[in-house]
Amino acid sequence: MPDVLHTLLGLCSGGIIGFTLGLVGGGGSILAVPLLLYVVGIADPHRAIGTSALAVTINALFSLASHARSGNVVWKCAALFACAGIFGALAGAACGKIVNGQRLLFLFAFVMIAVGALMMRRCRQTRQARPQQAAMRTAPLPIVAYGIATGFCSGFFGIGGGFLIVPALLAATGMPMLSAIATSLVAVCAFGLTTSISYAVAGMVDLPMVGILVAGGVAGSTGGAMLARRLGQHPQRLRMIFACLIFLVAFYMMWRSARAMGLA
Repeated sequence: MPDVLHTLLGLCSGGIIGFTLGLVGGGGSILAVPLLLYVVGIADPHRAIGTSALAVTINALFSLASHARSGNVVWKCAALFACAGIFGALAGAACGKIVNGQRLLFLFAFVMIAVGALMMRRCRQTRQARPQQAAMRTAPLPIVAYGIATGFCSGFFGIGGGFLIVPALLAATGMPMLSAIATSLVAVCAFGLTTSISYAVAGMVDLPMVGILVAGGVAGSTGGAMLARRLGQHPQRLRMIFACLIFLVAFYMMWRSARAMGLA
């Protein structure tokens, strides 16, 4: 069981993750692994990845329930995408566990940089007029192919992968953005649960810390959503600030992992 200090640090970390998710609407779970490593103090990168995967899954379930009640989830596409992606997630988790922990963190930092770049691109795109939405496509092959690819990335790095899943659903089906965001949560839950079970079987999930992160995340997401409503006039600015934060954390993680591997 975590002591008082680690419990408080875990609550604060969960609060930061939930706050950023509530504030900018995505990307906060990418901070879970570095927060567990450098704030909470979990020494094993694989244990941090397994723990964060389960915490992200539970948080995604709460969000999914809200979207499902609103009727935003395209269940047929969600089921096909998630089922295909589970196989990718199993393969990704198996590969991730055999890669050196510090090397995995070094690669994870590049993923964080990609997330930051995508968020900045999204900020620029929101200033431009969007074309009229085309009819949704339901061909199964693209959905299965994108599902396997994103599932592998999610399992390999132990992340929710929503920043990959949403663009993949848009590319495979052309569904509206709100539906893609809601539908992606089904895949986030499926991939995260698959990854966390794989890591739990290997003894690489800290269950008490998962509960602490989720508790902090619930409180943090409430505060982030409230602030987002107050600052709703400038959503692009909020995402730009968060993207810069991701860049800083990614470069710090890259430096720490490079030092641990003797590259710096």
